[in-house]
Amino acid sequence: MDGGVNFNLFSRHATGVELLLFDREDDAIPTRSITLDPRYNRTYNYWHVFVPKIQSGQLYAYRVLGPSEPQCGMRFDSQKVLLDPYGRAVVVPRGYARDAASRPGDNAASAMKSVVVDPYDYDWEGDAPLQRPSASTIIYEMHVGGFTRNPNSGVADAKRGTFAGLIDKIPYLQQLGITAVELLPVFQFDAQDAPKGRVNYWGYAPISFFAPHQAYSSDKSPLGPVNEFRDMVKALHRAGIEVILDVVFNHTAEGNQTGPTTCFRGIDNPAYYILEGGGENYANFSGCGNTLNANQPVVRRMIVDSLRYWVHEMHVDGFRFDLASILTRDASGAPLPNPPVLWDIESHPALAGTKLLAEAWDAAGLYQVGCFVGDAWKEWNGRFRDDVRDFFRGRPGAVRRVADRLLGSPEIYGHEHREAEQSVNFITCHDGFTLNDLVSYNEKHNEANGHGNADGCNDNRSWNCGVEGPTDDPVIESLRNRQVKNFLSVTLLSLGMPMMLMGDEVRRTQQGNNNAYCQDSEISWFDWTDLVRHKEIFRFAQMLCHQRSTRDVAYEENRIGLTEMLRRATKAWHGVKANHPDWSDNSFTIAFSGEFRQQDLLIYFALNAHWEPQEFELPESKSPWRRWIDTGLKSPDDIVPWTEAPTVIDGHYRLLDRSVVWLYSTV
Repeated sequence: MDGGVNFNLFSRHATGVELLLFDREDDAIPTRSITLDPRYNRTYNYWHVFVPKIQSGQLYAYRVLGPSEPQCGMRFDSQKVLLDPYGRAVVVPRGYARDAASRPGDNAASAMKSVVVDPYDYDWEGDAPLQRPSASTIIYEMHVGGFTRNPNSGVADAKRGTFAGLIDKIPYLQQLGITAVELLPVFQFDAQDAPKGRVNYWGYAPISFFAPHQAYSSDKSPLGPVNEFRDMVKALHRAGIEVILDVVFNHTAEGNQTGPTTCFRGIDNPAYYILEGGGENYANFSGCGNTLNANQPVVRRMIVDSLRYWVHEMHVDGFRFDLASILTRDASGAPLPNPPVLWDIESHPALAGTKLLAEAWDAAGLYQVGCFVGDAWKEWNGRFRDDVRDFFRGRPGAVRRVADRLLGSPEIYGHEHREAEQSVNFITCHDGFTLNDLVSYNEKHNEANGHGNADGCNDNRSWNCGVEGPTDDPVIESLRNRQVKNFLSVTLLSLGMPMMLMGDEVRRTQQGNNNAYCQDSEISWFDWTDLVRHKEIFRFAQMLCHQRSTRDVAYEENRIGLTEMLRRATKAWHGVKANHPDWSDNSFTIAFSGEFRQQDLLIYFALNAHWEPQEFELPESKSPWRRWIDTGLKSPDDIVPWTEAPTVIDGHYRLLDRSVVWLYSTV
């Protein structure tokens, strides 16, 4: 880079390209404008120019000329300042205006601009992706901003809501015992892509697939976000915690035909998007106004290049693909049996060992849980979420389904003969109720979003335990605590890869809001006083996480995976009577025992979703049963250190209503 920079832009349909160099992000006039001559600066569909003496940190953008024929899909606008699709960093002027990119006229002063970045100008000090086995992974889905934005976080004001703020809280994550953070979108997004008066808080509005979100950096210099993100990754790796990014390759923040022209639309609209109606309208399989044309060759290459960049230059450990089923669609929107982009991702040597997690559905009804293309992909198991919720709210007919979920959902995944960790098990995520709200509300309460409570999912499968919202009733609070522990237990102890939502370990509430995408407020933020208020729940979650990690390490030492260990085990299902499970629709109890001779271990896991206590007959054991977990008991007896578990004398065990128990013995 000492000699200069080679700028390169794909556009098949452009008639002219202008490179703009700026000194400051809010400049209305570029300090230098370079017109690319198609005779010398165009090779095939690539416009390129070498500019000497340009250094890392230089601000730049493009103007692209071409036909404005929306009815044919052409939406060139020579007055709009456009980001580089491959730009490694983005600056956002103080007067950034999404509206200015939607209406006629020059928008240079209010447009985002790209930044030249030297990818090698950083000392990683020997850091590399951790590549932790899936069998020993516990995912913590979190929002970078919301984790430390609350003034009670204890993080310095300048670092609250940033990558640097997250670094300060790594000891908390270590104390909890999770092994990976899954960060809600951190690619540069348009925070103004939201209803008037609100902001896009979650970040599912990408406008650059290579640049870290500028607002998440405490260092506001042009290169600050890149280096601060790297600092965060390096610090998390030193703590033994992997970094998984929630990536959005299904749509962009440019929206539908009335949306802004900030990048792709103004560079080559027909290449980047799936169009309808002769090209005038945007297909909307994402529910966000447009759909990226992911299997178009140039877009495919951009997606793979983005992933390679984040792995090799930013050292991330994996990706969760938002609405991943969209990536199976062709240029007409039809699902492909072998989508090129997914096989490109899976087979690329540079991505070998990288965790690939798919949200295997989209907003247009395509649902591929259990049949997502590829061999390396793990899947968010939405059926695990729904079936476990149904079971613990006492819905008839749920017992067979929840039994399958406990064993890694072989009903869904067994035909593929894959490891149990193909199933990413979760009860809650950013989209929907928090765990506290799942046991506190029967109905969503999204009035703060400004849509008349019409937004958000209506199928929550929740139960408020008798009172809608907060209560001081100690009986109901005790039941809610028990239900929270039940959900945590099943999530962390079922076969598969467990995932927790930020704050569930301290009963974080969103006040019944199940679609807080536009709430950059205390509704969404982590309230650090909850750590004191719900220390009982934190302790329970912490001990679960640490035992899960210990258990899986033991499996690895014996060089046997979870699925293989289960295949070799002597297994049995039980009801309230040993070896007599009740599979009827009116059953609300189930128990499982497994004898693992190689580990010299016999376990018994019983679930009682009945509204009354149940007496369970225990299967025979040569050694006394010991009680590790009983969510019906008060803390600290609800969960105890594994080696301190008290013995169970009788051959029966009484489970309180809506509670679970885990017993173990030696073979």
